[in-house]
Amino acid sequence: MILDEVQTGMGRTGKMFACEHENVQPDILCLAKALGGGVMPIGATIATEEVFSVLFDNPFLHTTTFGGNPLACAAALATINVLLEQNLPAQAEQKGDMLLDGFRQLAREYPDLVQEARGKGMLMAIEFVDNEIGYNFASEMFRQRVLVAGTLNNAKTIRIEPPLTLTIEQCELVIKAARKALAAMRVSVEEA
Repeated sequence: MILDEVQTGMGRTGKMFACEHENVQPDILCLAKALGGGVMPIGATIATEEVFSVLFDNPFLHTTTFGGNPLACAAALATINVLLEQNLPAQAEQKGDMLLDGFRQLAREYPDLVQEARGKGMLMAIEFVDNEIGYNFASEMFRQRVLVAGTLNNAKTIRIEPPLTLTIEQCELVIKAARKALAAMRVSVEEA
């Protein structure tokens, strides 16, 4: 089994790897993005000994142009150390629960705008009743200096992926900004 944890790995979901939530142990695990700590691009393919053993007799079955870059590897090692020493995955779970509780409360308060809030750790999404409302929410959040993102082909679903280092106070500010954005949107809808 091959799992792609490029976006979900490195503590993002409240566990070091998202597959841990389901007690799944992949044969191959793909990592990138957060592995470099936000300062250095690096990717990794991690595999069981059984899978990698086919490379032992012929190491040329897998080659890479930039493999083993010392600076990128140092950044990855430092990232892993910080994640573990500061227990950032557990903090992501705690703060993510706080944010998700707030977003779910807003979904109850604004059922005419919000369909659902969902997520794990610091990987969340708010799904709106249509694309236009999702786009407007993202615009309102940007005005309040909160960076959110749409999904590849669906403005109806807005991703919220704050840094694992987000403070409790910043979590409260994000919820406050979302509440303000939804209130402004409701006024706009009522005036239309």
